Amino acid sequence: MLLVIDCGNTNTVFALFDGDNKKGEWRVQTDLRRTADEHGVWLTQLLSLEGLAPSDVTGGIIASVVPQATFSLDSLCRRYFAVEPLIVGEPSVELGLKILIDRPDEVGADRLVNAVAAHVRYPGDLILVDFGTATTFDAVTADGDYRGGIIAPGVNLSVEALVRAAARLPRISVKRPETVLGTTTITAMQSGVYWGYVGLIEGLVSRLADELAIKPTVVATGGLAALFAGATKVIHHIDPDLTLRGLVRIYGLNQR
Repeated sequence: MLLVIDCGNTNTVFALFDGDNKKGEWRVQTDLRRTADEHGVWLTQLLSLEGLAPSDVTGGIIASVVPQATFSLDSLCRRYFAVEPLIVGEPSVELGLKILIDRPDEVGADRLVNAVAAHVRYPGDLILVDFGTATTFDAVTADGDYRGGIIAPGVNLSVEALVRAAARLPRISVKRPETVLGTTTITAMQSGVYWGYVGLIEGLVSRLADELAIKPTVVATGGLAALFAGATKVIHHIDPDLTLRGLVRIYGLNQR
């Protein structure tokens, strides 16, 4: 089975795949101080709860946007699972796409992995919206090549900035308010965050489609994707496993 690791700025996701079948998924807060041994003790215990053992792992692949965390994850794979993982972004790892931007080395590994997965799963020109620590918009051609994208502050990041900068504003949960017009401070903030991001999504997708002269399929992924998808017709598909399945695809490509 394949151990897949997606290390983001906020959370790190571990998943185990048997072919295309996901056997388990576990999530932990990304912490640069966490060692390979700490990861190993935590993950092997979770595997045992599912009736799985470290010896079941025969391969590994890592996508990380946190370079300081990559070493401990690499060591985890080698020490606890006896596999040498592929690391997306290393020159030896083939992605099967062209990166059509000025500085390809600057693109986050997760964004390229999403492009690989989305091209396989959805036909035609694509715009991918990933609700992570940042909210990213990425354009992928019908041939599967990466054209570029947009990086905006993430939803939770925006809430944190608002609360820190305004002394009288309370901390709120991100949810869809019943009305656009807020009648309390909390509902006014929720409306500003929620409907503001809906406007951001619709506006940027429209501008990208016009600029690129395409009629794209829009795919959303990330923790808050489902929350926003129901509020706009711009998003056509929700795919919470997009990054994980992209890593499985890249691993298979490199084995061949």
